[in-house]
Amino acid sequence: MVNGLPVRVKYCDTCMLYRPPRCSHCSICNNCVERFDHHCPWVGQCVGLRNYRYFFCFVFSATLLCMYVFAMSALYIKILMDDHQCTVWKAMRKSPASVILMSYCFISLWFVGGLTGFHLYLISTNQTTYENFRYRADNRINVYDRGCLNNFLEVFCTTVKPSRNDFRAIVQEESQRSPMPTTTRDSEADDRGDNRRMKVEDDLDIGGDLLKISQRHNIDIEANIHSRDSDAPRHNISEADDVLGSDRRVPDVRSDTRHSSWGRRSGSWEIGTEGSYAISKE
Repeated sequence: MVNGLPVRVKYCDTCMLYRPPRCSHCSICNNCVERFDHHCPWVGQCVGLRNYRYFFCFVFSATLLCMYVFAMSALYIKILMDDHQCTVWKAMRKSPASVILMSYCFISLWFVGGLTGFHLYLISTNQTTYENFRYRADNRINVYDRGCLNNFLEVFCTTVKPSRNDFRAIVQEESQRSPMPTTTRDSEADDRGDNRRMKVEDDLDIGGDLLKISQRHNIDIEANIHSRDSDAPRHNISEADDVLGSDRRVPDVRSDTRHSSWGRRSGSWEIGTEGSYAISKE
């Protein structure tokens, strides 16, 4: 809660900690920075809670310096004009360094002066550069705004908090942890896992065998159907005999079959050779 309003706290996967409000992770420094403003390439570090006032003083002093050098160069040219009773062009010819400094400071003043004005606006509204550019289009309520005067006092008159990270500390080597002793429950769980794995493998083997048997059974039935179509007397064989006999023979070999005595008055019957029918003996 900030000023009576809820603020969402995020978790940083890189630093593995919950970031405080207004804290953001800098991809260049690879650290989470409190009250993150921006990463400044000119000073080579992030601008945040502990160094924001010094950064503003640096930018503001650079603006004053440009204004001072520009004004002193112009004043020197004015003095040359009064001393030699000459025009501006002649005075500038006598002091080319003043012209160069005036040009340099005039160009630099647009950058550092604009940056100073922008940060004055951010301080007066208690914002950061990151928040201004990211949440400006969302029209969010600024829960950190405490008034213009209090915002300036918060930035310049509060004590600087110590860093949460001691970067100069000596890294301590981690002690090697002893392996956890295995308990009876763990061993029982491993045994159960092995038994289940073996059971699954047995089930897979049985399933493969059943699949092969069913495929062979289907092939036998198709072979019997084709043999019925090609040989008319084969229609007298019962379907039960074909199904039972198909389990005991392969598709290429046909077992001997016993034919009934329908249409015969008397006589003895014998089983013929493979591929032949029974012959009666009168």
